[in-house]
Amino acid sequence: MVMQRPLLTAVLFLILCGAAYGRLISDQSGVFSDGVVMPSFLRLGAEEESCEQTYGFMPCTSTAMGNLFLILVYGYLMFMAATYLSGGSELLLEILGPGIVGGLFLPILGALPDAMLILVSGMSGSVETAQSQVSVGMGLLAGSTVMLLTVIWGSCILVGKCDLQDDLANDNQDTRPFTLTGSGVSTDIWTTYAGIIMAISVIPFIIVQFPQILHSDSGRNLAVLIGLIVSVSLLISYCLYQVFQPWVQKRRLDYIKHRHVMSGILKHLKKRALGRLSTEEGRPNVQVLSKLFKAIDENEDGYLSHKELRALIIGIQFDEINLDHNDAVEKVMKEFDTSRDSKVDLAEFIVGIGRWLEEAKLANHPNHAADSMKYIDDFHTQTKREHFLLGVESEESEEGVENSQWTTLKAVLLLLLGSLIAAAFADPLVDAVQNFSNVTRIPTFFISFIALPLATNSSEAVSAIIFASRKKLRSASLTFSELYGAVTMNNVLCLSVFLALVYARGLVWDFSSEVLVILIVCIVMGVFASVRTTFPVWTSFIAFLLYPFSLALVYVLDYVFGWS
Repeated sequence: MVMQRPLLTAVLFLILCGAAYGRLISDQSGVFSDGVVMPSFLRLGAEEESCEQTYGFMPCTSTAMGNLFLILVYGYLMFMAATYLSGGSELLLEILGPGIVGGLFLPILGALPDAMLILVSGMSGSVETAQSQVSVGMGLLAGSTVMLLTVIWGSCILVGKCDLQDDLANDNQDTRPFTLTGSGVSTDIWTTYAGIIMAISVIPFIIVQFPQILHSDSGRNLAVLIGLIVSVSLLISYCLYQVFQPWVQKRRLDYIKHRHVMSGILKHLKKRALGRLSTEEGRPNVQVLSKLFKAIDENEDGYLSHKELRALIIGIQFDEINLDHNDAVEKVMKEFDTSRDSKVDLAEFIVGIGRWLEEAKLANHPNHAADSMKYIDDFHTQTKREHFLLGVESEESEEGVENSQWTTLKAVLLLLLGSLIAAAFADPLVDAVQNFSNVTRIPTFFISFIALPLATNSSEAVSAIIFASRKKLRSASLTFSELYGAVTMNNVLCLSVFLALVYARGLVWDFSSEVLVILIVCIVMGVFASVRTTFPVWTSFIAFLLYPFSLALVYVLDYVFGWS
């Protein structure tokens, strides 16, 4: 029944609005051709006596309120399309996991409604018509990017905030009153990478602006072509990165876990030792390490076996990292056993511990006094923090997907339904925005900048805010990674569609102020994401202020300084 609701809405809309608008044209008296009187509020701004029906049968009107009503209805249908695409994507990801599905298909499907609206905005009618309507696509592109990185980003900070301690947010702990610096959100290191990628994705915008920066008209088509090539290349590279990211993430996690085991063993040996582990010259303390070796060597055969190393690691209790003890033992044995005889003698143990001590010292205190052991505790704290920032803390086990065949079918149907709705109602929505702009004299850019992202990104925004409200590092990391990923896909996929239209149809690229807004917002938020993993509450207000600033900047540049 849920899947049938948007279709039922669409049918009722066509029946009711088609009867009201499709075959009737109002005159200045407000009386339709069959004698029905149109209320005065629906005739607001009516200056024309005819309107052109999309597809030859979709409802249309020449009044401001009528077109506003059409924008709301078509926008709701695009919202339903985005909701179905999101729901189908999540089901498919739950069944098939990341990789090809999560890295290639789902990001593209998430940007499909925006891409569809941009496509139809430049395909309709003559070149002159397309040139006038293409600003709808640019408004949507800029509006989606700005809304996701300002209003939605800031809202996720406020609903997901937790108490900050040592520049990290404590999961599920929000006990402090409203404070700008004492509470906030922490994300993992992968979210930082997503923010950096998002900032890099604005490169095609810069390329297509070069002729206007140089005040040259001759190279505009070439700049558009180069920008298109770079944008498509970035799109392919981003999809490949998403496909291989799970593998890269696992490798990074394994490395950090091994460092954590190393720091834990050093800290454990430091507690058990009756002296310092290294001499004043910074060399391994052979006397102290020999006593520790004998204490670990339970059978006193002069070697440390797999069993004895396993007992040591289990005794340290690495509960916070959900450690695979067998894997940890193998890695320690491989690093210490230089003779490859599957056991560690005293000389190998001393050399191995000495190498670990040097690494721990260089990690935090390269100039630290050699006879001080404080750097071991600092190294252990650092490795725990690095592991925490990878966002792999234990989660509650989730129920598996029942009846995977039915779930797969449901996912495919949701994706198909969402795609069909987006394809069917993108063109009527663009026409309604253009007609509303003609009647009210409000530039199409501002209408599409404010209204269309609410239709195409609302489900994604609500999902992000709900997920952030779980107040955990993992949920916050996934939330902000999704926002950065959505903006990246806007910047590469939607821009690729846009530039392809401009180049193929010979349109004029004249969006300096709009591009500047995208660059400012993406770079500011990208810098935030790349230099920080913790975001106090005060950062949300910077994000919120960027939204009205973006609108004001476009208005001033276009209508005060005449950039466009």
